[in-house]
Amino acid sequence: MWAHPEGLIWLWLVPALAGFWVWAFRARRGALARLAEAPVRSALAASVDWASRHRKATLVSAAAGCLILALVGPQWGFEWEQVKRRGIDLVIALDVSKSMLAQDVKPNRLKRAKLAIQELIPLLGGDRIGLVVFAGTGFVQCPLTIDYGAFTLTLDDVSTDAIPRGGTALAQAIRTGVAAFAASASESRVLVLITDGEDLEGDAAAAARDAAQAGVKIFAVGMGTPEGELIPVEDEQGSRSFLKDLEGRTVKSRLDEAALQQIALQTGGSYVRATPTAFGLDALYRERIATMKAQEMEGGRRKRHELRFQWPLAAALGLLCVEMLMRERRRGPA
Repeated sequence: MWAHPEGLIWLWLVPALAGFWVWAFRARRGALARLAEAPVRSALAASVDWASRHRKATLVSAAAGCLILALVGPQWGFEWEQVKRRGIDLVIALDVSKSMLAQDVKPNRLKRAKLAIQELIPLLGGDRIGLVVFAGTGFVQCPLTIDYGAFTLTLDDVSTDAIPRGGTALAQAIRTGVAAFAASASESRVLVLITDGEDLEGDAAAAARDAAQAGVKIFAVGMGTPEGELIPVEDEQGSRSFLKDLEGRTVKSRLDEAALQQIALQTGGSYVRATPTAFGLDALYRERIATMKAQEMEGGRRKRHELRFQWPLAAALGLLCVEMLMRERRRGPA
């Protein structure tokens, strides 16, 4: 195993250096041949130990190879170490009801929300993040994790088909989000609620009070407009129309800002409305969430591989020392 395996590509320098030595020795012999005739040439080169020069060149090439291996960082053996991290625990509760298909935020509310969450991930640092999806009910789509790659893959799979039961149950979303912190040891626990705020079932205000008692702050991002927007749907044949209720009337999804503001205020959080030009989640994180107290917590154990660059480095230095001690000329009179 190597610490920097991409550096192995530089091993091509070793055969290149060997090729250079071959060319250099041939060029030197050729120059000597052009300089004098054979008897004179033999006298001039009588003291040169060509075998020793070849050995010195071999040693230099081998030392170069060892230096490259040392830089690449060979590793063998490992020990377990405890990983600590500083950060907060953050759960995103994402509305996946049919109303999130409304296009007052382009391309639609749900796709824009997913994009904003993806843009948030590079800001997190050591924060853990989890995902709750909800409509008429809710469930934990991704538990709290610092594996942002796995979180992103989970987020990509989210759609309005994730929950068969329609509607928007904010109370259920809040309670599910709070439950996601059950194993959290962090003092800073944040639930970000992304929804249009139309609470069709349950008592969201009571759920928010329970969240506050559990030490969870709720920050809400409102999707849509108070004036409302029609909800486009597509049938199995691909025909497009607008969602209708049981009585055949076209449904308009309206943003209930008052409800979301009340929920956030009860827990010491805050509310922002997503607009076509600025979603607001990144600003909410930088200005409010990231300033919360970060606590040092255990993050599990990981393998720490032992670096063994000292061995090829020592070999390179040894080879160079031997090369410097070797003579290029024969002893005694020519």
